[in-house]
Amino acid sequence: MNVKIYKLDKKIDDDKIEELSGKIIASDMINTIIDHDADVFTTDGRLLARYRKNVFKGNHIKDFYDNVRSFANTKTSNRGELIGAAKGKRGSYKVSTKKNGVKTNILGYMDGFNGMQKIKMKRLGIKSPMTIRKSQFLVKYPDKWSKCIPFIKDIDSQYKQLIPKKHKKQYIKTKKMNYKIKGTAFTTVTINVNVTTHIHKDKGDDPDGFGNLCVIEDGVYDGAETCFPQYGVGFDVRTGDVLFMDVHEWHGNLPLKLQTEDATRLSVVCYLRTGIYKQETKFNKTQKKKHNKFLEKMSNNG
Repeated sequence: MNVKIYKLDKKIDDDKIEELSGKIIASDMINTIIDHDADVFTTDGRLLARYRKNVFKGNHIKDFYDNVRSFANTKTSNRGELIGAAKGKRGSYKVSTKKNGVKTNILGYMDGFNGMQKIKMKRLGIKSPMTIRKSQFLVKYPDKWSKCIPFIKDIDSQYKQLIPKKHKKQYIKTKKMNYKIKGTAFTTVTINVNVTTHIHKDKGDDPDGFGNLCVIEDGVYDGAETCFPQYGVGFDVRTGDVLFMDVHEWHGNLPLKLQTEDATRLSVVCYLRTGIYKQETKFNKTQKKKHNKFLEKMSNNG
């Protein structure tokens, strides 16, 4: 395998990139777009990203896409950090985003209840010290969810192969957990449809792990390269590729340009949610059993 090695220095200083948080990435920020196998390091020796082309083959990608497509295209969320809220703060949305939302959704497990679930809890007179729950997709479509697992395991296999030390630390954590995607180092998957993320750092994922990104294409589009603007580098991630990346560095996408009206860029991000892990280690078996009964009652009451 011919893997090109890059060693990059910062082209934007820390104070300036902080000011750019929540802004769209300008094309003149990016010097290099990588579309080949590559390992990218900072000049002080830290791994920034590891990118591999065409590692996923067979039907697992298609099965994943076929089973999430309808859900991903109909459910919306108002996540400010995805769409460029001013200075990285949530709540400052563009008018069109307020009205239409963005197509970003969670698969697997979550921590925290939404407004409707809180209303239901109050109506039923029930509560739990834990806030871990199944995602809406997992509750409504367990059969579809099971058909998504093989692709998620493929991603985990690449994680283990390409970033072995961090995968091991993360897998050890999930192995002890009840709420996880079995056989992987993940608890959760985020899927985005045609979303241009602005300059941000990820929060809520395992600090001992390493981020990842896969893309599934349908139709024709340009742009949307995943970039580290502070280092002037981006990656043209396409179907079958995998990008492992330090998501605690500033990153985002170049603008997405649809070349066909119905073109879809589905991005897939797998991770361990820190909030779930903290609760798994905080509460004892008895409390977890009570929480399971709480979730069952919530589910049985619509």
